Amino acid sequence: MGVKRTKVASPHRRPADRPARCVVITVSDSRGPKEDTSGETIARLLLRARHEVLARAWVPDEAPLIRRAVRAGLKRRAADVILLTGGTGVAPRDRTPEAVAPLLELDLPGFGEQFRALSARQVGSAAWLSRAGAGVCQGRLVIWLPGSPRAVKLAVSRLLIPELSHVLGLLQRL
Repeated sequence: MGVKRTKVASPHRRPADRPARCVVITVSDSRGPKEDTSGETIARLLLRARHEVLARAWVPDEAPLIRRAVRAGLKRRAADVILLTGGTGVAPRDRTPEAVAPLLELDLPGFGEQFRALSARQVGSAAWLSRAGAGVCQGRLVIWLPGSPRAVKLAVSRLLIPELSHVLGLLQRL
C-alpha cells in the first residue's frame, strides 16, 4: 500500500508583491532590434508573467561594450534583473561570461548547471557547450543566456520565472 502524498505549495513559487523590473541586453554582431528574436522572446515571457521590461539594449560581442551595457542597466536604480542573451558559446567572439565576471559579487553556478541539464533534453550532448550562467552584482540578479530563442524560452520559462520572486526576496529587492 503506497503512501498518499499531499502537494504543498512551495514558498519559492508564491507571487511577489510587485513585478520584477528587468533590463534585457542582446549581445550580437549581427542582430539589432528588428532581428532580435531572442531578446523579444525574453521580453514577451517576462511580460506574460506580469513582470516589467524597463529597457532593451543591443551591443556587439565586445567585452568592454557588454560591461558598459550591464553597468548602464545597473545604473537604473529600479532594475532588479539584468538579462543578457548571446555570446555564451565557445566561438572566438563569444565573450559574455568573461565580460560579466569582473562585475559579479556572487556567482550562482546552479543556474548554468540546471540550464545545461534541461537543455540536454532538447539538444543532446551539445548542451555542455553552453556557458549560460547567473550571478549577483550590486544586489541585482544578472543572467546570461545563449542567443537561441529556444534556449532563451527554456531558461526563462523553466528556471527564471518560477524562482524570480524568491531570489529577489532573498536579495531584498522585493
